[in-house]
Formats: sequence, structure tokens, C-alpha cells
Amino acid sequence: MDKKTPLYETHIKYGGKMVSFGGYILPVQYETGVKKEHLAVRTTCGLFDVSHMGEIIVKGKDSLEFLNYILSNDYTNMKDGQVRYGILCNEKGGAIDDLLVYKKAEGDYLLVPNASNKDKDFEWMEKHKRGRVEIKDESAKYGLLALQGPNAEKILTKLISKDEIPSKYYTAEFGCKLGDVVCMVSRTGYTGEDG
Repeated sequence: MDKKTPLYETHIKYGGKMVSFGGYILPVQYETGVKKEHLAVRTTCGLFDVSHMGEIIVKGKDSLEFLNYILSNDYTNMKDGQVRYGILCNEKGGAIDDLLVYKKAEGDYLLVPNASNKDKDFEWMEKHKRGRVEIKDESAKYGLLALQGPNAEKILTKLISKDEIPSKYYTAEFGCKLGDVVCMVSRTGYTGEDG
């Protein structure tokens, strides 16, 4: 049975055309139509519910070595708050999934895999765990929103302090306050626009 994101009722309220995707019920478009939504992201801003994406925490003394073992990229020189793309590899070096790796602090990483692969990614990581590493699937604890477009920063500064908005692409700020909610704000995305 497909899961619902925390914004499911909001999508229904605003006329989202709901479809099954990656084990979730998500809006494929709204009444305005795909063309207008696309143009909004290119000219002003669009908001995406990407709560179906996974959140996997990798922590521990050997977490860096573990990530360098299972992923195609090298995470050795990452600074706290930096984000790096990677491919989760099988034993022969083939691709299992692509994902983002966020360095929260030394020995503390957040991995964001694709929705349809998050369960198998987590199981594969657990099966191939080595060293002093703790791996937790925390996907059910989080909602993700992607604010994308040329006006993304301007809109976000109405909700949080400008100091909490990362200034560089592929960086993140942790412990930001959005009202009473502690959140992470990252400057990443797949649209090709700022966000």
C-alpha cells in the first residue's frame, strides 16, 4: 500500500492530481498544469514535496571509511555542512542508486537516497557495514520540501534568517529554526535553478 507524505491533505485541498510514485501517493501536477508549473520554477519559484526521499544517518568512528568503501566519490576532504553527490556501488562497482551525502560533523553524515530505492539501499548498507559504524533509516521522521527557482532565497528569507541560508551550492546549514521546527536548509536540487 502506498504511503502518504505529511502534505497529502494539502495536496488534495489544492487540487493536486495524485499518482503512485516510489511507494508514495504524490501530486504529478496541479490544476494550473505542468507547463505553468515548469515556467514558475524557471522564472519565479516552485515548491516541491519531496518527503518520499530517504534519510539515512551514518555515524561512527569509521563512517568516513565506510562511505568511501560503498560510494563512488571520495568524501575525505568534505567540510562540515558540505554536500557531495555519489553512486552507491555493488560488489562489482555497478550502480545501485545515486544519492546525496551531507556532512553534519566529523563522523556524522546524512545520506538522501531516491524514494524507490531507500529501503534496498539501507538493507545493502547494513549488509555491507564494516568497522565502527551505526546506520539508521530515519526516513519516517522527516519531511522534505524543495523550494526551487530564481526567487527561492528571497522567499525563504521571509521564513528564516538569511544567516541560516547556505550561500554556496551543495552546502547545508543544520539546526535552523522555522517557527518552532528545527530543520536543515540546503542549497541543492535537480531543477537546474537556485534552491
